[in-house]
Amino acid sequence: MRRKLDTKECIAILSNNYIAQLAYLTGASPYVLPITYYYDSDTHTITSYSSKGHKVKAMRKNPAVALSVNEIKSVQDWRSVMVHGTYEELDGINAKHMLHEFSEGVKKIINRNAEKEVHFISDFSSKIYTDDNPIIYRIKIGEITGKLRKS
Repeated sequence: MRRKLDTKECIAILSNNYIAQLAYLTGASPYVLPITYYYDSDTHTITSYSSKGHKVKAMRKNPAVALSVNEIKSVQDWRSVMVHGTYEELDGINAKHMLHEFSEGVKKIINRNAEKEVHFISDFSSKIYTDDNPIIYRIKIGEITGKLRKS
């Protein structure tokens, strides 16, 4: 059986995961790469961070992005959510607050779903090897859709 997920089901999948595939455009070329993220239910946005580089430069030029979150047990048993939204950088106190929310939120998801307990952001997200501060950003969700397949 295949069917579309309703918005509530899509949000549940976003809320219970922290790894996604982020798609963005640079020029005429699409790029897709994995990111660690946190779904913030208060603002209905996706929060993440990055070092300065290709991805940030591209999203600054073209803020239209997509995010895919998948829960795959088998080819016959999966759920998938697609978010279309807009990239927005945060700064100052907003950035610090959202980075804290990101860190605490992801730790709760991991601790709830896994056997190991994590304490630090480096336990679940890549380290940023730069002297610069990370770029904290969010994706303002414009559209959210999902599908599932269950045998």
